[in-house]
Amino acid sequence: MSYAKTDLKELLLPLKSIQVHGVTDGIAVKGLTADSRKVRPGYIYAALPGQKFDGHAFIKDAVTNGAVAVLCSVDTDSKGLELGNVPVLKAENTRLAFAKLAAQFFGAAPENIVAITGTNGKTSVVHYTRGIWQALGLKAASLGTLGVESPGRVSDGRMTTLDPANLHAELLDLQAVGVTHLAMEASSHGLDQYRLDGVHLKSAAFTNLTQDHLDYHEDMETYFKAKKRLFTELLDKDNAAVINADDPYGAKLIKILKDAGHKNIVSYGKDSSNSIAITNIEPTNEGQNITIKIGDVQKSVTIDMVGAFQTYNLCAAIGLVMSATNVKIEDILETLPILSAPRGRLQNLKGHKKGAGVFVDYAHTPDALSHILRSLRVHTKNKLIVVFGCGGDRDKGKRPKMAKIACDHADHVIITDDNPRHEEPSQIRRELVAACPKAEDIGNRAYAIHKAVRMAGEGDIVVIAGKGHERGQIIGDNVYPFDDLVITQEAIDAVE
Repeated sequence: MSYAKTDLKELLLPLKSIQVHGVTDGIAVKGLTADSRKVRPGYIYAALPGQKFDGHAFIKDAVTNGAVAVLCSVDTDSKGLELGNVPVLKAENTRLAFAKLAAQFFGAAPENIVAITGTNGKTSVVHYTRGIWQALGLKAASLGTLGVESPGRVSDGRMTTLDPANLHAELLDLQAVGVTHLAMEASSHGLDQYRLDGVHLKSAAFTNLTQDHLDYHEDMETYFKAKKRLFTELLDKDNAAVINADDPYGAKLIKILKDAGHKNIVSYGKDSSNSIAITNIEPTNEGQNITIKIGDVQKSVTIDMVGAFQTYNLCAAIGLVMSATNVKIEDILETLPILSAPRGRLQNLKGHKKGAGVFVDYAHTPDALSHILRSLRVHTKNKLIVVFGCGGDRDKGKRPKMAKIACDHADHVIITDDNPRHEEPSQIRRELVAACPKAEDIGNRAYAIHKAVRMAGEGDIVVIAGKGHERGQIIGDNVYPFDDLVITQEAIDAVE
């Protein structure tokens, strides 16, 4: 694999915000990382601040492992670090500098990249965007929570938005195999930590903003500020901002961008004044009939997905494809009926011998759980049964809200363990049951899933919520194999 810049002096030339201390002539760069344990001879080590550890504490280790340069904060006292002849690169914002370095080093990327942010829907939007591109005959990929999905390759995800070194290495790999169009998720953590800086975006989309990650962000306004960076700092004003106008924060973002002189805003929602207008949503037994109007073009199609929110996700994908691809709107709309939901996103598992509908979804926020339960209610002839829990070491404020939503919208609620992490699982469940006294408390997630599927009959719908695509359950510091989709299918097959 060839990189764009391997000479340290040449690599640093365009990066004027980085102060260089020491001699950089004749130094070959072979890689870069923010993990001192992954430093190899020829690497640049980036000493980044962190929530648990400060990378500056590991500078000596990085040099011992072969670092040829160290990126650190401007106020770092390099005296006494025993760096020898290793040059020190200082920056006011080390995270931003690291992202720019990674972009310079790896260089190449797919020509057309779009990014999606929002609390819910990111994974579905990148999936649908890639699906539309592929249906149009383009070599496309998606990158995010589900990992990398591209022609001939599917790999599991480690995090929604990769760190800059891994991200730009991935972009280079995708470009090298001929991928021309890429849809990627942009998490609030990734945006706040400058992981996407240095990526040239053709367009970006905002789905919604509801309570989540308040264990990391101070409050909703700080959370919104992180999401807003995608449009105010990473996206050029001439490139398209595709925004859900029916979401309150989406409407707020539209006003902010208009006031700032952003020239290309593509709004979507139910109002006919939107760039992409949803004029009809009609639930069917296993999907929806929807009508979408874009300018003078209006088309009605049947999609194999339940939930009005999926129509919104499709509109975000349509907006991104319109903005980043020179193709007729009619051709884009023709692709919608062949699209399917991504793994673990309100995925319909069929074969229940008593005729019940069974769905697995990733809903782990109050808004997402409310959306899926209200969406499935219109398809439910008898009982709506939900199995869910809440993760440990995460925003505890979500727990009573999610429990109340389950209580209000489902006929039978089973509360079980999600990813308890370092919290006591029974305590998490007690907090949930306190807000939903009618709920059944079953800690063993596999048993809870089997019971819900077994008790369902004709006309009932079961939804297993919270983990979706995940293939492991986090207990303490360990990740144990656990896949809701596999367990649920086993439960369906066991029904007599």
